[in-house]
Amino acid sequence: MQLEALPRTIALVRAGQSFADTLTEAAAHAVASFVSQAYVPDGVPIAVMLDQTRLPEAEEYLCTADWREVIVAIEQLVVRGAPAIGIAGAAAVALRASEFCYANEDDHRTDAHDFDRVHVVDEASFDPQLCRIGLEFAAKMIADARPTAVNLAVETDRALAVAIGALDGGAGPLQVRDLLIAHVQQLICQDEQRCRAIGAHGAALLDAGSSILTHCNAGSLATAFYGTALGVIYAAAEQGKVERVYADETRPVGQGSRLTVWELARAGVPVTLICDDMAATVMAQGKVDAVVVGADRIAANGDVANKIGTLGVAVLAAHYGIPFYVAAPVSTIDAATPCEADIPIEHRSPDEVLPVPIEGVDVLNPAFDVTPAALITAIITESGVYAPSDIMGAVVR
Repeated sequence: MQLEALPRTIALVRAGQSFADTLTEAAAHAVASFVSQAYVPDGVPIAVMLDQTRLPEAEEYLCTADWREVIVAIEQLVVRGAPAIGIAGAAAVALRASEFCYANEDDHRTDAHDFDRVHVVDEASFDPQLCRIGLEFAAKMIADARPTAVNLAVETDRALAVAIGALDGGAGPLQVRDLLIAHVQQLICQDEQRCRAIGAHGAALLDAGSSILTHCNAGSLATAFYGTALGVIYAAAEQGKVERVYADETRPVGQGSRLTVWELARAGVPVTLICDDMAATVMAQGKVDAVVVGADRIAANGDVANKIGTLGVAVLAAHYGIPFYVAAPVSTIDAATPCEADIPIEHRSPDEVLPVPIEGVDVLNPAFDVTPAALITAIITESGVYAPSDIMGAVVR
C-alpha cells in the first residue's frame, strides 16, 4: 500500500502563511503562483482544489479566493464526491466571509477576485446585518450548485451557522473569517477520520482473497482523504484481504476509468478496468465476491442515491447472490428525505453523452439513480454497519 502517493483533494490555506506541511509540492507551487499573480494580501483564505477534470493526464490545482469560483468548480466537477463538495461548500462560505474584512478604495472595482487593489481592515464600518444577509445569499447559491449530494447543503449550512453564531455574539469581520477557516480545516481532518473508521468497519465484512467491484469513484479523490467505498478497500488491502478490484468505467463522465483506476493503481492496489456493460459477465464468471459503492444521499428508509448505473449493479449483484455494500458517512443520511421518490436527481448537460448534437435526437442524462433499500446488504458508516431499514440508528446514535 502506498497511500502517501495519493494527493490531497481540497485544502483551505491563508496567503502569507506557511503551508508546506499541509500541501503537496505541486499544490504549494500552485498556491504560490496564484498569490503572486493575483496579488493576494496576507491572511486572505485560498481554496486549493485538485482539478479532477485533468486527471489522469495531469495533476493540477485550482486555487481561488473567490467563493463564486468554488461554485463553478463544483458544477464542473473540478471537485466532486459528496464529502469533498461538502467541504468545498464550507470553504466557499469562508471565502465569502473574508470579503467583509476588506474595503476597496476604488468604488468602481468591485470584482471579489480582483486583488490588485488596496485592502484595509474596516472594522469601523462593518455591518453585521449586511454580512449576515450576504452570507445567507451566498450559502443558498453554493448549496444549489449540485442538488442530489446532501453533504453540500449540510456542510454549507453548518458553516453558515458558525458565522451567524459568531455575528450574534458580537464578533467582528476578522473573527468571523478566522472562525470559518478553523471550521473548514477541522472539517477536513474530521472527514479523513470518518473515512478511516468507515474503512475499518467495512474491511471486517470482507473475506481474505476477496475480489471487489466498485462503481464511480468513492475514493480519496471524493473526500478530504482516504475515501468511503475505496476506504473500505484500502483498509482491507492493508489486512491482505484484497485479491483484485474491478472498476466500472462509469459512463458518461468516466469517474471509474479516469479516477478510480488511477487512484487504486497509485496506491498499489491490483485493479482491472471494465466497461459498465461487462459487470454482469464478471459476476457470472464468479470473479466478484462483493460490491462496494459510495452514496450521495441516503433516505430515511435506506434507499440510496449514487452515480447513475449503481442501480443496475445492485440488480445484478442480487441476481448472482453477491453482497452489495454502501459506504458513506453519517452526514450523507438525510432524515428529511423519507424515500426514493423524495430524492432530487440532478440532470447534466447532453454534451456529456453526445458531444456533437444530432438533429432530431434528444438526450436523457441523469447524473444519479436510486438503489432501493431491498437491494442493499448493508450500509457502512463511521458509526458502524447497519441494515438499510435501521439506518436512522446511525443518526441518533
